[in-house]
Amino acid sequence: MISNEQKAYVYLTSLFCSALVIASVLASKIISIGKFSAPAGIIAYSLTYLSTDIIGEIYGPDAAKSTIRAGFISLVFTTVLVQLSLILPGATFWENDEAYRSVFSNSWRIVLASLTAYIVSQSTDHFIFHRLRERTRGRHLWLRNNISTISAQIVDSLIFILIGFGYSPIYFQLVFGQIMLKSLIAILDTPLVYAGKALLTKRSTLVTQNG
Repeated sequence: MISNEQKAYVYLTSLFCSALVIASVLASKIISIGKFSAPAGIIAYSLTYLSTDIIGEIYGPDAAKSTIRAGFISLVFTTVLVQLSLILPGATFWENDEAYRSVFSNSWRIVLASLTAYIVSQSTDHFIFHRLRERTRGRHLWLRNNISTISAQIVDSLIFILIGFGYSPIYFQLVFGQIMLKSLIAILDTPLVYAGKALLTKRSTLVTQNG
């Protein structure tokens, strides 16, 4: 029988992978929030850091690494399926083939940007989070969460925008917009990291007591 701890890990990893995959799809569209512009996948991608920070805090660095590897596999598998759907001919009666291709035909570049930025930024987040965890002896979760996530988001933005959209006059505008919005999301998700840790720790304690 699967324990509640294992179930929670599976759910968090599922959230991580689904957020990562849909972020790569949504990234083809540029949105504006106030004065800032960024790819539409920004919110979904930010959830990946929330997931790995909770996993790393509760289950340890090895579990977080496993989740990161699972996400990479999910992204590669998604890329293959998208490219296959573009290769296969559309039905003669289907009139949306051109629109479909206009959205997904550029996805190879977006996914390449996602894969590269993903590996570097997630590794950055993982390294900083757990190095700070050692230095603070497991205290100051809010500090570890924000420093690791914001640092990783900056790295992610620089790499993703450059590869996904190329260097152009709007490069720094997109990078700045992403960094500002992602930093705000990182600060706002701090209570969720605490809530996730408290909930999972409480459930684990109850299971142990009732075991």
